[in-house]
Amino acid sequence: MTTATIRAARPTDLSAVHSLLTHADLPLDGVPSDLAHFFVAEREGEVVGAIGLEPYGAAALLRSAVVAPGERGTGVGERLVRSLLDEAKRHRMHEVVLLTTTAESWFPRFGFNKVSREAVPDAVKQSVEFTSACPASATVMTLAL
Repeated sequence: MTTATIRAARPTDLSAVHSLLTHADLPLDGVPSDLAHFFVAEREGEVVGAIGLEPYGAAALLRSAVVAPGERGTGVGERLVRSLLDEAKRHRMHEVVLLTTTAESWFPRFGFNKVSREAVPDAVKQSVEFTSACPASATVMTLAL
């Protein structure tokens, strides 16, 4: 099996990204149609993972982290997160925030820590993820860069 390639997403990847998110029961609300600031993992021409970064000034929201079921445990998710964090650093972000209902135990390997919603920068709290797409019960995590 060939190694998946991580690359910047293109608008032509939108249907594949939507399909991955839908099958993982993750929200489509707020996913930009041009996939700006998104990365995908591609193996043999097929998109097998995706992740997005929503910039809000010096802070950003990590969103839509998804890996196809057959790719889980292969390192694809970790490579997607590392690519996104490198991108955030290149853009001089100071903090990356995420919401999760299923991966609270997975993200600490990158340095993310659980925080209260009140600890999140106000601009990020205005995102679709915070205002409507994710339930109020979602775990909030943050990473200082």
